[in-house]
Amino acid sequence: MYSCSRKYESANQGKVGVLITNLGTPDSPTKESLKVYLKEFLSDPRVVEPPPARWLWKLILNLIILNTRPKKSAEAYQSVWGKFGDGSPLLDIGKEQKRLISKELNDKYSGQFEVEIGMRYGNPSIASGLKSLEEKGCEKVLIFPLYPQYASATTGSTFDAVADALKTMRRVPELKFVSHYYNDKRFIKALSNSVKKFQKQHGKPDLLLTSYHGIPKRYFENGDNYPCHCCKTTYLLAKDLKLEPSKYKMSFQSLFGKEEWMRDYTDETLKSLPSKGVKNVQVICPGFSADCLETIEEIDEENREYFMEAGGETYHYIPALNYDKEHISCLTGIIIDKTKDWMIK
Repeated sequence: MYSCSRKYESANQGKVGVLITNLGTPDSPTKESLKVYLKEFLSDPRVVEPPPARWLWKLILNLIILNTRPKKSAEAYQSVWGKFGDGSPLLDIGKEQKRLISKELNDKYSGQFEVEIGMRYGNPSIASGLKSLEEKGCEKVLIFPLYPQYASATTGSTFDAVADALKTMRRVPELKFVSHYYNDKRFIKALSNSVKKFQKQHGKPDLLLTSYHGIPKRYFENGDNYPCHCCKTTYLLAKDLKLEPSKYKMSFQSLFGKEEWMRDYTDETLKSLPSKGVKNVQVICPGFSADCLETIEEIDEENREYFMEAGGETYHYIPALNYDKEHISCLTGIIIDKTKDWMIK
């Protein structure tokens, strides 16, 4: 009879793996790196749902977009590279989030957790994160996309990448997923307190604008409830801050292509506010768990210019929660809630 020797036993049997994921980043702020990154990103059918003639989108992507957009994107990345460390803000912040989450988990549960980071596009990849957890003996893994609101193009696409990675693994771990946390009380409180701290230093604005990454209206009509999650987060945040309806507004940013996206648009909103008497505005992006190109360059710089040129007087961007202590405790709490039946008593 075959007897399994200790040589083949898991070195860390019983450990729980946590893979925290985010959108991704190019390896460097260069045209060449951006071309590789954008090709992977824009080839994802969850991000750009291609027309029935898929060859048409591939033609547009390879002959037009990848020959024009990488240079402009590289220049944008160069303006934010190194703001939170040595490289891309999203990855540098992600590494610190991973370190702090791992520390808090293992301080509470005596080294029962292994935490890795994986990016949906670029490096480190989701596949490499899962491989690392496998090598550390984690037979149970929680996938935690750091997107508070579910969207097919973000959380859904992450689960696609996990499924693809599992196809290459001989021993598939037991899995759990965090689909969203848009209405988690700890998350709302962390957001609310970040606003209060910011306003204690900068004062209260005429209007608080919550800006989220947009999606085509067609995606919503076809069943993606992401905008509903955004509405709920905004409502709960405003409720916790005790804001009157006239003191807050929601909008969507980062439009791409010519079709209609979910409204209101952030840039159009900011351009219109001064003529309505709103001269002091603060913008927060509750859909981003970490500051990145979109929040730093698009919201804090580009949209600031739109508002000020339209007659605005005071514009502030309230930073993402990043590695704020309350944010880390929120994420850690969600992980513990999801994995408590896996822990060794």
